[in-house]
Amino acid sequence: MMERMHGKRNDQIVRDFFGPQLTDAEVFAHGAAKEALYRRQMRPHLEQSLLPGVRQFLERYKNLPLGVASNAEPANVDFLLDEASLRPYFKAVVHGHQVRHPKPAPDIYLLAARLLEQPPQRCIVFEDSTTGIEAAQSAGCRVVAVRSTPAELPETDFVIHDFTDSGLDTWLSGLQI
Repeated sequence: MMERMHGKRNDQIVRDFFGPQLTDAEVFAHGAAKEALYRRQMRPHLEQSLLPGVRQFLERYKNLPLGVASNAEPANVDFLLDEASLRPYFKAVVHGHQVRHPKPAPDIYLLAARLLEQPPQRCIVFEDSTTGIEAAQSAGCRVVAVRSTPAELPETDFVIHDFTDSGLDTWLSGLQI
């Protein structure tokens, strides 16, 4: 199930599970119900579900133009950023419904780079899904694979399991950006 859902936009997921015959309204209703359930179930576990070290990482790099580019539903992006008090770290927040083509198309990263006023080649994307890695690489970004799930991920510029990885800051400081 993870392989069918991870890194994909909700409309893609719903049509994959229920078929292409659904109307747009039915797709939206199924997706909204699924996401409301997700938020209810995650709320009490949100803090412990964050990747280890992510707050410290964001604090260390808060003076850089940071952004979020997620295929997740806008309500889920807002939920995570607001409930976990992470929104102040990000100059740009982009969700999959703001672009015509979701991941694995590069559109979401190209929009995030534009909003951050950076060329994609200067952007470093942290991704935990195959579709996201494909999108970031197609956009011309450098990519750090975040192996927080058992999914097999394509080759990237750097790999971490979480943000406590001792080599991450060293790798970042060695980049010519």
